[in-house]
Amino acid sequence: MTSDKVFDQASPANDFMTAFRGSFTSTLRWHHLDALWERLRERADAGWYLYAVGEPPPETPTAAAGVLGFISQIDQLLRAEHKEDYCGIVYADDLQQPTFVKIYDPHNLGVSCGYSDNPPLPGWVLSLVPPVDLPSTRVLPRNRRRWWRRLFG
Repeated sequence: MTSDKVFDQASPANDFMTAFRGSFTSTLRWHHLDALWERLRERADAGWYLYAVGEPPPETPTAAAGVLGFISQIDQLLRAEHKEDYCGIVYADDLQQPTFVKIYDPHNLGVSCGYSDNPPLPGWVLSLVPPVDLPSTRVLPRNRRRWWRRLFG
């Protein structure tokens, strides 16, 4: 069975890839990101999978305390390293009731919105669907790997 056929059948991998390829809305301004974080904090115990692309995908959801810690740490990282007056690098399937969130690394943006034959993968994914190992087009920088492992060692 080829890898393409795996996604032709009902499976957790298909569920994740369908969600991953779905429609997303950007948190264009920083206050939109603040509102998204608040909605995620309110649902921190919903069964979120936190996935750092380039690391093995988690097999179990993260506890609420881990989700809250991640939100705090990723918010600090994005604000420190994305020196723009807009956000625009965090996308959710639904800004009001998110179930899937893509966070792009400020140092690997490429064309994260719009059309591209080879769009970059997000740096991190929060999902209520168990993730699959996304084919990484880049080596995860060591500083990002250390940052992730410090959070979830």
